[in-house]
Amino acid sequence: MADYYEQKDLADFANIGEYAPELGEKYFAYYGEAMKDGALSAREKALIALAVATTQKCPYCIDAYTNQCLSLGVSQEEMMEAVHVGSAMVAGIVLAHATQMRKIIKKKEM
Repeated sequence: MADYYEQKDLADFANIGEYAPELGEKYFAYYGEAMKDGALSAREKALIALAVATTQKCPYCIDAYTNQCLSLGVSQEEMMEAVHVGSAMVAGIVLAHATQMRKIIKKKEM
C-alpha cells in the first residue's frame, strides 16, 4: 500500500472535478458549507473529520486533518481521544451487527 498512496497525490484532490466539473463544483461548495464555523467550530469539525478519516482508513484525509488539527492548536491528546471515540463507535457498530448472528443461532436452537 505504501506505493499506492502517495502524499503528493493529496495535492491533486482539487482536481477531482476534472471529468465532471459541475459535480466537482457542487462537492466543493457542499464541503465548504459543511466545514465552516457554525454550531460547531472549525476546530471541532477538524477533530470529527480526523476521527472519521481514521475509521474509514483514508491516508489522504488522515494526513490532511492531522495537519489541520495541528494548525488549529489541537493537542496530540485531543486527537488521540477523538480517534479512540471513532474506534469505540466502530467496535460498537460491529458488535451491534452481531445481533443478526445471535438471532440466527437462537432460531436454529429452537
